Amino acid sequence: MVEKIEMKSAMGANGDPLPNGSRSRDSTADSLSGKVKKVLMANPLVILTVAGVIVGVFIGLGIRNVPLTATQVIYIGFPGELLIRLLKMIIIPLVVCSLVSGAASLDPKALGKLGGWAMLFFLVTTLIASSIGVVMAYIINPGSGSLSTPKVEGLDDDVPAPKEVIDSFLDLISMQLATRRFSGMPLDESFNITQEKVPIGTDQEGMNILGLVVFAIVFGIALRKLGEDGEILIKFFNSFNEATMVLGVLDHVVCTSRSATLPLMMKCVEEKNGVSKQISRFILPIGATVNMDGAALFQCVATVFIAQLNDFPLNFIQIITILVAATASSVGTAGVPAGGILTLTIILEAVGLPTNDISLILAVDWLIDRTCTVLNVEGDAFGAGLLQFFVDRTAEKERASELRDVKTDGLIPAPECSSLGEKQGLSDQSAADDSNVDLSE
Repeated sequence: MVEKIEMKSAMGANGDPLPNGSRSRDSTADSLSGKVKKVLMANPLVILTVAGVIVGVFIGLGIRNVPLTATQVIYIGFPGELLIRLLKMIIIPLVVCSLVSGAASLDPKALGKLGGWAMLFFLVTTLIASSIGVVMAYIINPGSGSLSTPKVEGLDDDVPAPKEVIDSFLDLISMQLATRRFSGMPLDESFNITQEKVPIGTDQEGMNILGLVVFAIVFGIALRKLGEDGEILIKFFNSFNEATMVLGVLDHVVCTSRSATLPLMMKCVEEKNGVSKQISRFILPIGATVNMDGAALFQCVATVFIAQLNDFPLNFIQIITILVAATASSVGTAGVPAGGILTLTIILEAVGLPTNDISLILAVDWLIDRTCTVLNVEGDAFGAGLLQFFVDRTAEKERASELRDVKTDGLIPAPECSSLGEKQGLSDQSAADDSNVDLSE
């Protein structure tokens, strides 16, 4: 019996003897290598991106202590600069074409409902994120204790004078709705009605596309109203949108620009989560501009951190100001790396905190920015899924009401039929009465 078992284990699938089972081990190794190859072929972008990050980290650690000139640093960072420029190149056509095609494909009534629910969802989630940031900052106390920075002579000038809340909101509006609609460098100016208008810095590099979003939505609605005359332009924007989607499939976990993650986000919510193209390509570009949950949370934590660092107690009114300012400033924040830093200055000025401490935030912004991007993308995806659920549920209710009306119409007789029935019943009753009269006679 033992010999038979050993002989059987040494036989292959076709009955040929195998020397010590070596061929079976080779087949197992081949199947394992085939699985590994399949995984590599299915996820080349993710693997190459992670490999590039690892190689870049090791190279950076290796040359950190090497004295490099400014020119050499520029040469080393040149590939990254090219990548960032390529990302920025597709943001504007992607947002414009997606919004125009999405607004043109939706019914005006449905467009109003979806837009209202989307803005309500984005506003509520951003306010919740801001509240979580303030609460967690007070629980952890990142700037308290021995982390306090000593007072340095000459730095008191960096502490802005406290402004009215209305002045802070005017700052936000002037920054987000710049007169240069298509400009990539919005001006950052500070308005103070009670005192004077004072510029507080230079032009800040970044895309200010909130006005462009409004223009694209209105343009799409106008094309929808044109009917057949606007079909050619609608087809053009749909085709251009598909081409931009192909160019922009990038990994959002490693990329710090949430605007550049739109193609991959649209692909995921459409193919894996069952969201229709009309909803995803209308809601997601809006969310990429106005829904900045990660930026709002980060700005609230950073503001409380700087306040604790300077032993600056915040009262209830100032906390409410931080929440409202962070929620409002997140609308239209530039979808580029360090976009949240650009609007943090306004929040600090609103509560009278020094702006020079932002340099402490910049030291770790490269890591925080990635986590903010992930949170922003998740918020947009959840919003698209909830709106799809709302649309499906509304359609089911309308379908059920239509079926109910059809059944009710089938059960209730028409007025003409009921009158004929009543006449027939009266005639039958009169005939029966006549027969009874005849029998009695």
